[in-house]
Amino acid sequence: MKIEPSRPVSFHGRVAAFARAEAALLIAFLAVCALMSVFWMVADAVVEGEGAALDAGIITAFRDPADLARAIGPFWLQEAARDVTALGSTVVLIFVLAVGVGYLWLTRRRGDAVLLLIAVVGGQLLSSGLKWLFARPRPDIVPHLVEVSTASFPSGHSTLSAVAYLTIGALIARVHTRKRVKLYVLGMAVVLTVAIGISRVYLGVHWPSDVLAGWALGAGWALACWSVAVRLRRTVTVDPPEISS
Repeated sequence: MKIEPSRPVSFHGRVAAFARAEAALLIAFLAVCALMSVFWMVADAVVEGEGAALDAGIITAFRDPADLARAIGPFWLQEAARDVTALGSTVVLIFVLAVGVGYLWLTRRRGDAVLLLIAVVGGQLLSSGLKWLFARPRPDIVPHLVEVSTASFPSGHSTLSAVAYLTIGALIARVHTRKRVKLYVLGMAVVLTVAIGISRVYLGVHWPSDVLAGWALGAGWALACWSVAVRLRRTVTVDPPEISS
């Protein structure tokens, strides 16, 4: 059986592919700018003391009006919230990072392994630095349902879960060609990130503005790291074959 050689990509095809790639990077850049703008608007409001009533109203809405020491809902819901919040803890994220980097390295996707490592470690340093800079006290209007020891703004759980799970979701989605698989994976990453953030408010250890800022910061940092990696990957790596099923 005669095998015909593959047709070379035409000049117009190359130009079109380049234009699409550049447009995607431009959109990503604008999205990063928008997310960082959200973070700084929330940060400015926190510094100026604006939105305190809204913060207090939301956090107390998760408590029994007759006894602010009791969270709304049955007892199992509090246990579920603790389980969910643990998915954004430093210990769990270190484990997820080690598993993810190890798998990517062993499957020779070393560029992706470095991306994941830089994104998560960089996100941790960024979050810790900003906590030290703003030094916002934890909520004191309701009892905390889990132990905390660091400053409140921005929420480290929200920031790092956005960085880690969105980056992992993007890495998984990249090797699939079917759009519904991509959307499912990225959608689950978003749902997990949102659930972790809400659990922090429910447990009384973060103001809602801490969580909103953490989401914006984490998503922006993850997208920025991803955009830089995509730009570099064009010239220094060859991607593995995509999975169609």
